[in-house]
Amino acid sequence: MITAVFPGSFDPPTYGHLNIIERARTIFGQLHVVVAINKGKKCLFSSDERVQMLEALTSQWDNVQVCTWDTLIVDYAMQHEASVLVRGVRNIGDFSYEFDLALMNRGLAPKVETVFIPTDSKYFVLSSSSIKELAHFGGDVSTMAPPLVAEALAKKFS
Repeated sequence: MITAVFPGSFDPPTYGHLNIIERARTIFGQLHVVVAINKGKKCLFSSDERVQMLEALTSQWDNVQVCTWDTLIVDYAMQHEASVLVRGVRNIGDFSYEFDLALMNRGLAPKVETVFIPTDSKYFVLSSSSIKELAHFGGDVSTMAPPLVAEALAKKFS
């Protein structure tokens, strides 16, 4: 059984993230969704809030687990015997950035492969940043984020 890791800030989780999770969990025996804690990045939601949202959104899948991590993701992968990092890409800009990270991670952990999964085309324009900005101005995010995320955004900006 292959264990894979899907890391990200997930601030907040979007339908694009869920699309990657749903597809990756059918490819790999176990999928760890890892909420990255980056002390240098200002997040709207706490790591606990992001984990709670993701746990609720993935609770129907028994091969998906959600946790946090605050150091190198390849260290997480090696500690949990995961051999694959899953990265979602929406466009060539994402691919370029993720490709550079994949090369760095390969140098740090040669036994951990990176697999790119392109997001379904209906999610190409979704980014957590744009969703937060839209929600901040009272816009409708219901087509971009699950209801529990939309509600959490509304509470943050009310």
